[in-house]
Amino acid sequence: MAGTTRTASNHWEGDLMSGTGQVTLESSGVGTFDVNWPSRAEQANGKTSPEELIAAAHSSCFNMAFSNGLAKAGTPPTSLDTTAAVTFVPGTGITEIALKVVGSVAGMSADDFQAAAEDAKENCPVSQALKSVPISLEATLSE
Repeated sequence: MAGTTRTASNHWEGDLMSGTGQVTLESSGVGTFDVNWPSRAEQANGKTSPEELIAAAHSSCFNMAFSNGLAKAGTPPTSLDTTAAVTFVPGTGITEIALKVVGSVAGMSADDFQAAAEDAKENCPVSQALKSVPISLEATLSE
């Protein structure tokens, strides 16, 4: 299977504390969302943040990996509901990601469910990317 690349962009105006930006989900065309420092470091106030976007990606990826692992083991889930909570501390960065999953899987013990969830947590591509991934950069100063 060929790889895919998904793209998002951000336009920012002003400094960190009083500036504002918009993140656009380019690949899907789903929408453009406002971002600013207070929405990241204080209350969301109807705006998103990098950490919320990471949480969305992580919870989605985790559920895909988990459902695939369960199905391959012969115990496909009826449902999986996962929340990813990404903690950001100003001046420090992202300090924790807490995944919480509730699932309905017929015929599976709690211990087997926990083990399968741990495997999905360790091996979903977003978990892997958050461990360490090469990041390339191209920087151009406009005139």
